[in-house]
Amino acid sequence: MAVEKGSAFLLKVGDGAAVPAFATVAGMRTTQLSINGEAVVVTHKGSGGWRELLSGAGVRSVSVSAAGVFTGSAAETRVKTNALAGVIDDYRLSFESGDTLTGRFLVTRLDYAGDFNGERSYTVSLESSGAVVAA
Repeated sequence: MAVEKGSAFLLKVGDGAAVPAFATVAGMRTTQLSINGEAVVVTHKGSGGWRELLSGAGVRSVSVSAAGVFTGSAAETRVKTNALAGVIDDYRLSFESGDTLTGRFLVTRLDYAGDFNGERSYTVSLESSGAVVAA
């Protein structure tokens, strides 16, 4: 796998259509993705003292966090609206390679900050709801 630029790791939000068009959440400086899996232990007396896990079992989830500079884009407004309403919406993470992760996410936290002599910034956290598909 080739090295990829972090600036090409983008968070996009859907437009609410049945087949959503995605718009990049503007102003982002950092993006982080965590793929989480819950282990289901099936160790028994015949395991020889070694832990055994059940493949394909347990709860899987994806967590996303991002931070950036507020630009007032339509995509930022949609994220804020989703956060205020507690609405699960379509989101996509895209990478320089062209790979994507697409799924439905809930905004679990949206913070704004701004110093008197600096820019307004934001941080956002998302948690998946349902399957997240890699393409």
